[in-house]
Order: sequence, then structure tokens, then C-alpha cells
Amino acid sequence: MAERLEDRNVVDIVPLIAPRAVKGAQPASDTAAALVLATRAAIRDILHGRDTRRLLVVVGPCSIHDPDAAFEYARRLRPVTDAVRDDLLVVMRTYFEKPRTTIGWKGLVNDPRLDGSCDLEAGLQLARKILRTINELGVPCGSEVLDPITPQYISDLLSWASIGARTIESQTHRELASGLSMPVGFKNSTDGDLQVALHAMISARHPHTFLGINDAGLTAIIKTQGNADRHIVLRGGAGGPNHTAADVVRAAELVEAEGVARPIMVDCSHDNSGKDHTRQGAVCREVLAQLRTGQRSLMGLLVESNLHPGKQAWKPGGPHAYGVSITDACIGWEETERLLYDVAAAVRAGAAAA
Repeated sequence: MAERLEDRNVVDIVPLIAPRAVKGAQPASDTAAALVLATRAAIRDILHGRDTRRLLVVVGPCSIHDPDAAFEYARRLRPVTDAVRDDLLVVMRTYFEKPRTTIGWKGLVNDPRLDGSCDLEAGLQLARKILRTINELGVPCGSEVLDPITPQYISDLLSWASIGARTIESQTHRELASGLSMPVGFKNSTDGDLQVALHAMISARHPHTFLGINDAGLTAIIKTQGNADRHIVLRGGAGGPNHTAADVVRAAELVEAEGVARPIMVDCSHDNSGKDHTRQGAVCREVLAQLRTGQRSLMGLLVESNLHPGKQAWKPGGPHAYGVSITDACIGWEETERLLYDVAAAVRAGAAAA
């Protein structure tokens, strides 16, 4: 048999349901749409200095793999969100795609049944259902944008998005960010390099023309006007953490020309905590001390949290313990609740001292 000219290593190509069909089956309710629009506007106010008091806190599971656990987390988060609303703008971390250094579970969109079957169509529909439900519970959502096709299916239900450390140098993701409708955080690279995050911020504020898909699922030419609502996420790197006062000052100076009043979010996990979930609270409190000394470049915190602390290994087909991460280790709900109230108190103290 002659060698194939194309698709030599491709096993199958399956047509995918169009974004319009998925949205039509699960439309954003008026309640969800209003919450998304209001939260995006509130984040923009924080970024651009119109809201100088509140801090954005993106908190939740490293990745969502169990809808029921995600809904329980959102139900627990809602009353805390309401209680601290004068000091914090809380967004639930709803991550469905996981970049892998080598191999592993790639997230709910890629493998919703956690068994290696990789039913992406079912994953996209389930991700949308989860976002729709959580927004209707009154909790806004934020997620990492990894696959450039996925936002067509779910981005109308996201209030905040991030570009991860492994994709920060990707032209595709910078172009994508330039057209997203919500504020976007750019993480420093895995080696700790901040310059690439600055380059991403600059790129994303400019117009771009690139290939993508439209609402009907057809290949299309996408033209964007650029996204003015961007910020840096300090997540540490191979050389160690970068959440200290000196690191924050250095990052703020680096992006000063971008004209964002409060451009710095600190990721309390990953290399800032030495990948030790029990260190996240300490990192958070070290950052809060900077607020009390008058640091005004800080706009937010990112915390990995779940119903129960720690993590468990992904086992294809399960079973898995309820409410425990199958990716990065997280702090548990009880610590999360205390931490959110502590952060709100620190914000109040900082405002009183200003």
C-alpha cells in the first residue's frame, strides 16, 4: 500500500456540533447574562482605577471534574461572596482545560467522563451547563483559555479569563485574547520570565486578523479591535516565587506604559507556594501585608481551592473521592472561607489607613 500523503497519523476526523447549536440548547438566561456583564464591568473598574478599594479574588478548584461538587462549591461560595462584596469581588475559578507538561487528564472539555474516551462534544456541552448553573446561582465564573475553539462555546458565560504560563508566548493565544469580551490576565512563563507577559499584554491590545470559527462552526477570518482590559498574573517560576513587595514593584514598573492603574494579580499557588497547597494562605497574607503598606498596583489574588484539601490521582474510569482535586492540590473549603474573610478584613484595614 502506498504511503499516504495526508493524515498519515490521523485515526479519525469527526465533525463537531456548531457553537450556535450548543448555545441554542443552553442559552444564557437573563440572570446569568446580567451577572456576567456586571462582573466584567466591575473588574474593569478595578483594573482602571475607578474602583480603588476592592480586590478581585478568583478562587476555586484547580480544575472542575465533577459537576455536583462544583455546584456545591458555588452554593457555599455565594453567601461569602455576598458578605464581603464591599471589599472583594469574588469570581469562581471554573477551569475546564488543563495544559499538560507531558501527558495526563486534559480537563473536562477533553475528557468529561474521565475515562480516556475524550468525547469533546459532550465535554463542551457539559462545561456550558456547569457555567450556566453556577452563574444562575449568583456566582460569576473565570477560566483559562487554552484551545482557541472552545471560547466560541462558553465565553459568553465567563466574566474573567487567563492565558496560562505554557501558552503565554503563543501568537494564537495573544490574538485570541485581543478579541475576548472579558478582562484577561497573562501569567508569567514557567521559568518566571515577566517580559513575555508584557509582550502578550502589548500584543493583545492591538487589532489582529487570524483564522478561527464562527458561530455556525465554519472556518472564518476573525478581525479584532484589541482588548484594553489586561493585567499580569505573577505565579512564580523555576527560579522561585515572585510575589514579594520587590517583585510586585518590578512588575508594575514593567507594565507601566500599558496604562492600567492596577495591573498586578498574584497567584498564591504554583511556584509562589512551592507547589505546596498548605502554603497558599501564607502567600496570600504576605501579599495582603503589601496592601497595608500602600501598594496600589495590586488588583487581585488567585487561589486554588476545593471542597476538601489536597489532591488525588486521576484514575481512568475512577472511582474518585468527592470534592478532591485530580490535578493540582487545593486548600479545603474551611480554610478558603476563613481566608476570604481575612482578605476582606485586610482590604478594609488598608482602606482605613489610606
